[in-house]
Amino acid sequence: MKNEEQALFLFGISLSTRPRWQQFLLCSSGFFFGYLVNGVCEEYVYNRLQFSYGWYFTFVQGWVYVALIYFNGFTPKQMVNSWRTYFKLSAVLMGSQGLTKGALAFINYPAQIMFKSAKVLPVMVMGAFIPGLRRKYPPHEYISAILLVVGLILFTLADAQTSPNFSIIGVLMISGALIMDSFVGNYQEAIFKMNPNTTQMEMLYCSTIVGFPILIVAMIVTGELRKAWPSCAQHPYVYGVLVFEACATFVGQVSVLSLIAIFGAATTTMITTARKAVTLLLSYMIFTKPLTEQHGTGLLLMAMCIIMKMLPENKPLPRPQKTIPLHQTEKPSQTEDYRFQIGAEEEEEKRPLV
Repeated sequence: MKNEEQALFLFGISLSTRPRWQQFLLCSSGFFFGYLVNGVCEEYVYNRLQFSYGWYFTFVQGWVYVALIYFNGFTPKQMVNSWRTYFKLSAVLMGSQGLTKGALAFINYPAQIMFKSAKVLPVMVMGAFIPGLRRKYPPHEYISAILLVVGLILFTLADAQTSPNFSIIGVLMISGALIMDSFVGNYQEAIFKMNPNTTQMEMLYCSTIVGFPILIVAMIVTGELRKAWPSCAQHPYVYGVLVFEACATFVGQVSVLSLIAIFGAATTTMITTARKAVTLLLSYMIFTKPLTEQHGTGLLLMAMCIIMKMLPENKPLPRPQKTIPLHQTEKPSQTEDYRFQIGAEEEEEKRPLV
């Protein structure tokens, strides 16, 4: 097992040789950096430029991923899993990314937060049905997840300037993204468990390559390719933003895969879900914004979630096995008992008389 764990690296940094808290700190730092930049770039492209080409942007960023993976020294010859392993993963991954990006054109930020904050619950439920995983969670895990979801919704909506805006198309798209998200993390964890030699680069490379045909079909069916190409050609600097965003998101993606391999899909989803609250809290601390009672309630619920996750599991100790004397377990036969009596009489006769 140790040899398998030594293969887990994060951009050249060995994770298996470090304690759990250092693994968590390194992976979480990479994730927070990558997706903080991702959030800023998405805000600029979708809200400032009013571009809503989710499938096309995912396609462009996929090619950036492939280039960065080759730059990190990975080649298809290093694969330890078959291409068939990544078909389902690529389908739900590309569908989730495209629907999430596309939904931003139909629902506003508070509405997206309400849906995406609940992602951890379907991930936990779906983990019990994924072949190769079949994970079951104790009741306190579900309670901590609900506390996280409610606390995050309260905290983020307290900062929103507008009420959630629900559009039927947007709700259907973000709901579809949630369903696909529930498969993504569990599929990835199952692949890591079934073949521990799987690397993060292999999983990201294969899922991206297999997902390209899916994205092309989606762009043609929706007509997005015909619209996105001339729009981006008029604003070529958009490609610079997309490349920069993809480079940062690449760091976040590899960090998330490392978290899944070490801590599992549900715990990783809790970390990624709580990212929004942490970034908002940092902005309040830096810019000294006032905190309301709703902020405090949300933080309290999230703190309760963290405390419940840190509590050790009460597993029953194995009972010590009692050594039962031989004469209580095996009753000697009559022949053995007769021989024993004869032997005892002979020993008695051989003893010298005093």
